[in-house]
Amino acid sequence: MQTRRKFIKNTGILSAGLLAIQSEVFAFQSDIFNFPMNQFVSKRPPLAERKFTSEAIEAAIVRIKKQIANPELAWLFENCFPNTLDTTVDFEIIDGKPDTYVITGDIDAMWLRDSTAQIWPYLPFVKEDAKLGELVKGVINRQTKCILLDPYANAFYKDFIKESEWKNDLTKMKPGIHERKWEIDSLCYPIRLAHGYWKKTGDISLFDKQWKEAMLLVLQTFKEQQRMHDKGPYSFQRETAWATDGVPLSGYGYPVKPCGLIVSTFRPSDDSTLFGYLIPSNMFAIEVLGYLMEIFSLPEMKDTDLVAKAKELQEQVQKGLKENGIIKHPKFGKIIAFEVNGYGSFHMMDDANVPSLLSLPYLGAIQPDSTLYLNTRKVVLSENNPFFYKGKAGEGVGGPHTGADTIWPMSIILRAITSVDEKEIRMCISNLIKTNADTGFMHESFHKDDVTKFTRKWFAWANTLFGELIVHTSIKYPHILSDKNI
Repeated sequence: MQTRRKFIKNTGILSAGLLAIQSEVFAFQSDIFNFPMNQFVSKRPPLAERKFTSEAIEAAIVRIKKQIANPELAWLFENCFPNTLDTTVDFEIIDGKPDTYVITGDIDAMWLRDSTAQIWPYLPFVKEDAKLGELVKGVINRQTKCILLDPYANAFYKDFIKESEWKNDLTKMKPGIHERKWEIDSLCYPIRLAHGYWKKTGDISLFDKQWKEAMLLVLQTFKEQQRMHDKGPYSFQRETAWATDGVPLSGYGYPVKPCGLIVSTFRPSDDSTLFGYLIPSNMFAIEVLGYLMEIFSLPEMKDTDLVAKAKELQEQVQKGLKENGIIKHPKFGKIIAFEVNGYGSFHMMDDANVPSLLSLPYLGAIQPDSTLYLNTRKVVLSENNPFFYKGKAGEGVGGPHTGADTIWPMSIILRAITSVDEKEIRMCISNLIKTNADTGFMHESFHKDDVTKFTRKWFAWANTLFGELIVHTSIKYPHILSDKNI
């Protein structure tokens, strides 16, 4: 079993599902794109080997490719956008309900965060494709089962009797759990997906008894990790040489002062926090608590007690954010902190994983033209962020997870999606084209001076997110895609 850490050391491994099919059958049509058919051969698996095919997504690929003048960008889009469907989903009907297990790519485990993020770019197409809608409902149903198994776990197996290689971690591990790192966003993402699906379809059948039980468990877990009166039931320790896989002080982390904010023992990178109050994740929690209030105010779902609990929690987190999460930078003025402890200490950096400070508008947690966000963005995309790198291969945000001098394509994608500056968007897309290192896909990270030194050849979240960026650009800035020199 591969872990994210181990996979960094094995970047030469390529899944059979992603091997290039070197035939003209999968090449671009030269009469449409006006370049040689064999120059950019599709890297998608043959049709018979794809895990899932959506007519709506296939039609979108054809339509959007016609808008793209740069052949390499068109090739990347065709390879990346359907990558989650092509290679990572396992759909079936269980107990009369759709069930979709989604792996991240190179690791045979389902992260609550990654599975949502991988599927999210397909939501705009579910009304056009009933089969795709069922697939998304299946992800929501599977996530519900995972939360009910353990709300503190971040990653799960399809088989709930399977034991993890991390079974000896000093925490309450159960069969079916791949890893038990408590991260606020792990419980935020499933709410985002369920709410997003409902908004696109009007279908409330997914909000069944089990889903409601899972949401009550989410609220309970958030309350426990406010640590108002005690440290709560969760702790985590691991025998490891990786400092960011360990949690100090008997697995509870460094002290925090109760203030309404929620403790996140780990970041969405699966690295441990320095200060427990991870602000981007708390802002994400504020947003999704609003979704729960909206859903359980529906006439068919009416639950005034649950709405009251979500509202009280949201207000407490908002108060904690206002009092502790906003700091004054000596150069940029008021900005959002990355992590705080409630005692006045803060940690200023940003990480490439989402939620991050940079990604907050993408999650709906703040407006992209907010002065507070724009000030924070200036810090994140400068030498004032210790994990922002510039090199011969490009510029972007990395993080401790892949080490110094590594840039994550995900950060460049989110920079473009959250930008309102066309020049910046062009620069980001141009940089992303160069970072694929002739593989046809996005990666977890690359060295700032050498794109051929990258981690994870099969990382479906980054691939599908890149596709989402191109779809977004095709709608909002189609003239950017029509420039073959981008």
